[in-house]
Amino acid sequence: MDKALSELIRISKAVGNDSSLVQGGGGNTSVKTADGKYMYIKASGTALKDMSEKAGWRRMRLDSVLSIIEDKSIAGLETQNREIEVVNRLLLACDDQVTGEARPSVEAHLHSFLDKCVIHLHPSAVGAYVNAKNGKAELEKLFRNSGTAIKDVGSPEFLIAPLWVPYTDPGFTLAKKISELVDNYQKQFGKKPEILFLEKHGLFISAGSPDAALRLVRKVIKRCNSKLRQPKAGKIKSVSQEKINDVKRCIHKAFFEATGEHATISYFYDDEIAAFLAQRDAEKMLSAGVLTPDELVYANGPAMWVDRIERANIAKRLTQQIKKGERHGVAFLVKNTGLFVAGKKKIAQTVRDIVAYSAFIRTNAKQMGGICSLNKRERDFINRWEAEAFRKKVASS
Repeated sequence: MDKALSELIRISKAVGNDSSLVQGGGGNTSVKTADGKYMYIKASGTALKDMSEKAGWRRMRLDSVLSIIEDKSIAGLETQNREIEVVNRLLLACDDQVTGEARPSVEAHLHSFLDKCVIHLHPSAVGAYVNAKNGKAELEKLFRNSGTAIKDVGSPEFLIAPLWVPYTDPGFTLAKKISELVDNYQKQFGKKPEILFLEKHGLFISAGSPDAALRLVRKVIKRCNSKLRQPKAGKIKSVSQEKINDVKRCIHKAFFEATGEHATISYFYDDEIAAFLAQRDAEKMLSAGVLTPDELVYANGPAMWVDRIERANIAKRLTQQIKKGERHGVAFLVKNTGLFVAGKKKIAQTVRDIVAYSAFIRTNAKQMGGICSLNKRERDFINRWEAEAFRKKVASS
């Protein structure tokens, strides 16, 4: 096995098993070969933790990937045609023996111009800042030693000069934007950025080796968490099985009435869910809207707050979402009871992780000027983006 592939699998599993860092098939990783000719990258929609020697990645010719960003003719195409062209060009850049429908990450062209090892995650600790109205300012204070050596006990020194990336539609437009920002950064600091904070999105770590990248992930998360409110572990109030079953039946009927689908209803109740349910303004925080592309793709948006279990009311709210042209909810936070998820068992755990991730972000973002969510235009782009539909299909299969 190629050393670069071995390194890719190692870093992917190291971060992929922690739902506070990445949820479902989100995030991606890449490692470039020593000769600079190839890049191994995670396959679209595959969970990082599931990567193996045989599956979950693609090998790409680096010069072919870089040429996508440099091709001015692509930028002039209509949005949907442009994104399809990019997907096709990324597939043509693959040079491996992988069979089936595995696609390289749709952000492969973004990875191509960063350092040898790239880790892209959606950590809740970072989300709290990139989804807060004053998040950029708070990060600037948190990393105010930008560009100077920071020494942590027991760890080597490293340079921190984070790059903030304003929200940009994912895909080609985002890669082009970051390419320009990286060029400007390199002119200012004489090196490529190691830390990139993407508004309403997540975190990119770029380093010269897998170990350096993993160390930097841990350092950034530790620093971000140092100023955040953590959910308190406590004794969860017992909920009777009878009540759980009653709520499941009610949601199942309401869901069928609104959507025509007979969905399996899964139940989750733990410290993270309980802590959010206990907050007085939980419903208000959920009403702020969709936070990130992943919340929209995997959970169809924020969980629906349910004060009282009434089939007709839940069905009415789901129907209203559909009539507005929105994705109907699949997650239901029921007061004093827990989280209920409608859908396949395989995707239900991912939805649970997305809800917990979203709850943590909302709780902390409201302390930093308020919650910053995706607007309608941004949501519409994601809803129409074929790459996101493919990613969800892979994750659900």
